[in-house]
Amino acid sequence: MRLRLSYFIIFIIAGVSLLGTSCKKQVQTLSTGGVLSFSTDTLTFDTVFTSLGSFTTWLKIYNTNSEEISISSISLLHGSTSYFRLNINGAAGNTATNVKIAPNDSIYVFATVLVDPTTATNPFLITDSLVANLNGKNFYLPFEAFGQNAHYIVGDTLDTQTWVNDLPYVIIHSAQVNPGQTLTINPGCHIYMHQDSRLIVEGTLTAKGTNTDSIVFLGDRLDRAYFGYQGYPGEWGGLYFTPYSAGSVLDNVKIENCGNSALNAIPAAIQTTLDSVNDPAHPQLTLTHTIIENSIGYGILNFGGTVIASNCLVNTCGAWCFANIQGGLDSIVNCTFVCYGTDKVDHSQYGTVALLNYFQIDDTHYTPGNLNAVFRNCIIYGSMENELYCDQQSGAVANITLDHCLAKADSIAGFVSNLNASCKLDQDPLFNNYATWDYTLKTGSPAIGYGVVVSLIDDLVGNSRPHGSVGSGYDLGCYQNKF
Repeated sequence: MRLRLSYFIIFIIAGVSLLGTSCKKQVQTLSTGGVLSFSTDTLTFDTVFTSLGSFTTWLKIYNTNSEEISISSISLLHGSTSYFRLNINGAAGNTATNVKIAPNDSIYVFATVLVDPTTATNPFLITDSLVANLNGKNFYLPFEAFGQNAHYIVGDTLDTQTWVNDLPYVIIHSAQVNPGQTLTINPGCHIYMHQDSRLIVEGTLTAKGTNTDSIVFLGDRLDRAYFGYQGYPGEWGGLYFTPYSAGSVLDNVKIENCGNSALNAIPAAIQTTLDSVNDPAHPQLTLTHTIIENSIGYGILNFGGTVIASNCLVNTCGAWCFANIQGGLDSIVNCTFVCYGTDKVDHSQYGTVALLNYFQIDDTHYTPGNLNAVFRNCIIYGSMENELYCDQQSGAVANITLDHCLAKADSIAGFVSNLNASCKLDQDPLFNNYATWDYTLKTGSPAIGYGVVVSLIDDLVGNSRPHGSVGSGYDLGCYQNKF
C-alpha cells in the first residue's frame, strides 16, 4: 500500500514564442469562439510524504486554433480561499489577464500548495480548478492534492488484505475487491470516500468493529466549515455487492452522507444484486449493529439478493430506506427503518420500506423474481401517511411475513402472506427526538416489550436484550429500553 502526500508549489509561467522584433507580420487575434485544451485532464500531486515539503508539477495549455488567442483571465475557482497559490508569468498572484498564445502554440503551467500533512483539520483530498476564460467561455482543469497522511486507494483492485487502524483510508476513483478475495477491515478504521467513488465487492468484505470502536464510511471532505458544519447526503457513492459476492459481514459499522450515483449506478448506500447462490445459509450480506443514514438515494437496495440484518438503523434517505425489488431473500430482525425528511433529504415521493417481487420495466412490462421476506420485531415509520409498500405480480412467489412489527401502513393485508396479529399499524412509536435522529424509545412507547423472543442478546449499542423491569418481552426496533 502506498502512502501519498502533498505539499505543493504551483507556479504558472507563460512562454510565448517570439517571431522576431522587426518586419513582423500582422497577427490576427481570435475574437469569438475558440477552444482551449490541456495536457492532462486533472493536475494531480502524487507524492509520498512524512513531513513538510514541496513538490512541483506542470501542465500545458494549448491553442489549437489557427489564430492567436488572448485568454481573458487565468485564475483559481476558489479564489483567495484556495489552498493553491499561483505565480503567473513570473509574478505572484492568483490571477492573470490577457494572456496571449500564438496559433498552434502553448503555455507552460507550473504550480503549488503548501499543507501540513499532520494537521487533522485539512481535508484528505484538497481540490480546486484552474479556470481559463477565452472569449467569454470558461475552460476548467481540476487540481487534486492529498492533504493528510493516509492510505490512498486510487482506482485500485484489491486482493486479499487486511486494513488496520493506523492511518485513515481514502478511496478515490472507486475500489474493487476482486472475485475470490477478501478485504478485512479492523475495528476503528475510518474509510473516507471521494465523491466519485464506490467500494465494489466482487469477493468478500469483512468489516467488524465493536460497539466502542466502530468502522466508519464517510465522505473525504473534513473541512466541515465548507459544508456549514453539516453532513450532506450524496457526498459519495456507496457499497455495491455484485451477484458473485458472498459471505460479506458488516458489524458495528456506520455509513453516512452517501448514496450518489457514482459509476452511473443506482443511488444507494448499499446495493446487493441478483444473488447467484440465493441461499439463506450463505447470504451475500449480513449486517448487525450497523447504522446507515443521510443517503441521497436508497439506504439498502436489495435487487434480488440475500440480506440478513439485525439491530440495524436505517434513517433519513431520499429514496426507500429498505427496498427489495425483483425478489430475493430477506431476514430482518429488530431493525428500525425511519424517515422524516430534512432540508436536504426529500421525503415526499418514497416511503420507508418497499417489498416487491418484480422490477417494473415500463407501464406494462416487468421482470418477476421470487421474494421471501421476513420482518420480525421491526419499526417502519416516518412522516408520510403510508411508509410500507408491498406489491406483487404474477410469475413469481411473494412470501412476505410481518411478525410483531410496528408499521405506519394501511391496505397491506392483501399483499402480506403472514401479517401477524401482534403487529401494530399506525401507532406512533414515540421516538425520543426524531428531529435529532434519536430513535430510542420514550417511556410509554407501544414498541416497548412487544417483541417476540429472538436469539439476540443485545441491541444496536450493546444494551442487553431483554432489559429492565418491563416484563420479559423484547422491544421493537434496534434499541432496547433500559428502564
